[in-house]
Amino acid sequence: MKPKCLLFANTDWYLYNFRLALAKSIRDLGFDVVLVSPPGDYVTRLQDEGFFWLPLPMHRSGLNPLAEVKTIFKLASLYSVVRPDLVHHFTIKSVIYGSIAARLAGIQNKVDAVVGLGYVFTSKGVQASLIRPIVRFLFKLALRGEAGRLITQNVDDYLFFLDNRFIMPNHIRLIQGSGVNVDRFRHYSEKALHDRRIRVLLATRLLWDKGVREFVEAARILKSETGNIQFLVAGRPDRDNPASVPQNKIDQWAREGLITYLGYVDDMPSLLSEVDAVVLPSYREGMPKILMEAAACGLPIIATDVPGCREIVTHMVNGLLVPVKNSARLADAIRYLSDNAEERARMGEAGRKRVLEDFDEKIIIKKTIGVYQELMPIGMVKDAAAPERNIHC
Repeated sequence: MKPKCLLFANTDWYLYNFRLALAKSIRDLGFDVVLVSPPGDYVTRLQDEGFFWLPLPMHRSGLNPLAEVKTIFKLASLYSVVRPDLVHHFTIKSVIYGSIAARLAGIQNKVDAVVGLGYVFTSKGVQASLIRPIVRFLFKLALRGEAGRLITQNVDDYLFFLDNRFIMPNHIRLIQGSGVNVDRFRHYSEKALHDRRIRVLLATRLLWDKGVREFVEAARILKSETGNIQFLVAGRPDRDNPASVPQNKIDQWAREGLITYLGYVDDMPSLLSEVDAVVLPSYREGMPKILMEAAACGLPIIATDVPGCREIVTHMVNGLLVPVKNSARLADAIRYLSDNAEERARMGEAGRKRVLEDFDEKIIIKKTIGVYQELMPIGMVKDAAAPERNIHC
């Protein structure tokens, strides 16, 4: 029988957009791959790719203790039925619930991937302050065990888990992000500009802690000076997240002429081919994929000097770093790129080179398979992790 690998995330969108290449690679190695998430619009796409998907209804921001405990037991029951040889959990809630469920179901081999500490650890609000101690306790409970590994995406998160003694040092690994398909996201030497204005893009889930407010305030500053910059926003509010930006606020900014709101964009390579720079003024990240995708397309990137972003952006090399929550400095950075076409081109070239060296998804997948090998030293996985083996994505 083929070994089974189960991937569990808090949305089907995440599995499709961030881990589809990994799932394909695991399948190519001879595993049966089972995908688990709450139902959503991307289930059909995952199934069309030939994957077996199972639903686990789950509220990402749920706070009802009884409902949350029921979710864990449902997941444990699912694990008991599927009996995977290895489970891989993504995002904080899936890591905690999946790890506890795996222990209840007697699943030994598990990999937990924290892709950013998120709202609970970035917000100073009352709700986050109340939840934070509970999450800390659950991390200690969930990450115990000898047959498990934790993957973090940046050095700050890596040290966070070590300093808090949530996990033993020999059980944590640093793998920078989920990678980017460098063939799909490629360098466009000629921009399909619709006019002579510089087009600056913010593409993200529309959350306050992604720096949406700062982006709009920077737009307000610069539009009072010049009409030569167009500010594009792609994405949609995340109603399950307490930090979600209300849709009526986005519509108001669009009516004011501060932004051009594109909504959710499915074809990111095409959109990136038409812009001149990408901005992400986030408060904290794991490893933001939009910055890697933008750099792969030869675009200069502007981001805040925070965990996750500074792993991708080297100031004045492939982009610009600005202080967090500082709209004026963000406006200065956008103005600089707007005024310096040669710098945009130079930074874009440097960004593409960096992605090819460090963030190509083939590199990331090979490192992830290497973590699997630590837990399951069977023939197929050994062959997969060997340098000479070609891992198809």
